[in-house]
Amino acid sequence: MPELSDDRIEVVAPNLKRRLSGVTATVIRLIPVQSKRIGIVTTGPGLPETLPHIPLVRAATLPRDRWRVWHARRNTEMALGLILRHILRRRYRLLFTSAAQRRHTGFTRWLIRRQEALIATSPQAASYLERPATVIMHGVDLSIFHPSADRAALRDRLGFAPDDIVIGCFGRVRAQKGVDLLVEAALRLFPSRPRAKLIFSGRVTADNRKFTDDLIARIEAAGLSDRIRFLGEVPWEQVVENYQAIDLFAAPARWEGFGLTPLEAMACGVPAIGTRVGAFETLILDGETGSLVDREDVDGLTAALAHWLDDDTARETAGSLARNRVQTNHAIEGEARAIVEVYRKLLA
Repeated sequence: MPELSDDRIEVVAPNLKRRLSGVTATVIRLIPVQSKRIGIVTTGPGLPETLPHIPLVRAATLPRDRWRVWHARRNTEMALGLILRHILRRRYRLLFTSAAQRRHTGFTRWLIRRQEALIATSPQAASYLERPATVIMHGVDLSIFHPSADRAALRDRLGFAPDDIVIGCFGRVRAQKGVDLLVEAALRLFPSRPRAKLIFSGRVTADNRKFTDDLIARIEAAGLSDRIRFLGEVPWEQVVENYQAIDLFAAPARWEGFGLTPLEAMACGVPAIGTRVGAFETLILDGETGSLVDREDVDGLTAALAHWLDDDTARETAGSLARNRVQTNHAIEGEARAIVEVYRKLLA
């Protein structure tokens, strides 16, 4: 991508983490859309070459001839912004986006108090900031997340039979995501529902290896290894294809900051089951575009899965409603536009 000259850089969005995370994914999907509206670049490691990018040293030495926005999404990025502003005397307006739905640590609160503006990804996240914040919910890039043009061929290529009902759960494999709850529900339901399959995709970190191995052992003991599979970390293109190929998405998280995966599934025309955490209650219309269940409620999760597995017509109708809801309320262009408005106010 052509490099922006110093005088065209209005916003710097740092990404100070090498491994892919939810925050990194947000930066990757938003900046191409925002760049159509404002001079924005990112800085930091592990980002695609297609993004407008400057080295950290350049971000720290941009001319003092104008104000720019430093848009942080992590504590480290807020701290670096303070260093750039108050020690290196760069002219940065400091902005922080928070998705966390918990009381922040003392250090985080100290950092937040020193930001000039705040964005929260949900009303729940805003309530923990102890300062006024603009609520801007995440959106989905509908040019990427959409139903497949030839779903039958895609499913055949991925190894699914035409009459399979495939449930998906995507994201890092750990207890926070309720992976064990979904496995338990599947173990209860699958013996009497031979069409059902379940796929997990996402990285298994070393500290979650035993957690995952124990689940795999339970699945093997039940004789369901061919129907409940852990795919591991897969390329981004395959993640999108998996969304397009499944029939039902499940996100039984125990807690969540925002939780974008149900929205991505819904954009692909797939109904979603989520727990009442994060933004799921705002995203999913219970009984219409999927189901909401209480956190840690295995019985409720099992009942919701059974409902959608047993009613093909209801599942297809809910998938169409889900796609329409995302198109109407959660397109990424709306998110990008609202964030750029915050940038403009800071730069005015």
